[in-house]
Amino acid sequence: MEILIVGAGCPKCQAVEKVVKEAVEEMKIDATVSHLYDIRQFAKYGVTITPAVVIDGKVVLAGKVPSKEEVKNIIVNK
Repeated sequence: MEILIVGAGCPKCQAVEKVVKEAVEEMKIDATVSHLYDIRQFAKYGVTITPAVVIDGKVVLAGKVPSKEEVKNIIVNK
């Protein structure tokens, strides 16, 4: 599973990355979590509002910092 955090590096973007990494670790799933900072590349994923979470090329969350439980639900139901 490829999980991409899309955001320029603001505090909310950093918070989303932290929550996603914690959720992945707790769930013990095989996932790569990376962060896309280059705003010129955001449109490539269809992201118009940040922070956003993209799983396997699909935007699954945008515009807020989710709870760890929300992230786990998104991953399970993706």
